[in-house]
Amino acid sequence: MENNKNTQMQLPEKKQQQLALMKRLAWILDSSIAIPGTKFRIGLDAVIGLIPWVGDIVGAILSFGILVLAVLFGASGWTVLRMSLNVGVELLVGLIPFVGDVFDAVWKANERNIKLLERGIIKPHAGRRDLLFLVTLSLGFVASLGLFVYTTMQVAMWLYKLVL
Repeated sequence: MENNKNTQMQLPEKKQQQLALMKRLAWILDSSIAIPGTKFRIGLDAVIGLIPWVGDIVGAILSFGILVLAVLFGASGWTVLRMSLNVGVELLVGLIPFVGDVFDAVWKANERNIKLLERGIIKPHAGRRDLLFLVTLSLGFVASLGLFVYTTMQVAMWLYKLVL
């Protein structure tokens, strides 16, 4: 943890503010709500995730905002890829009723992503170059999500016809 403070201290003021914003967003999404009688905390992402499908997608969109900020911050393409995988895992497992809700509360993808940034994987001036990477990754994510929804709808229609 001390290394993270040293890394932050070496950053220019504007970068420190950007990192502080990302940390605050991650905290709100992953740990802002204390569970009474325990040391465990959940965030807005876990609460929103209780709404089937829509909540998980909204949570992923909010997490995606941190990814965009990380790219603008100057995170490397590999860091953004790892961050995207954290969000993707949280989204896919989150779609499973109940199990996904518990997983969302424990996985804390946004706080994991902040740790990736703080480990020193940050490359200054990489943000613009990696913006194309993020856009490509985003399109792949949207296409995968669309394919998942389309397949689910097709299976549901097939089952409906089968029953009738």
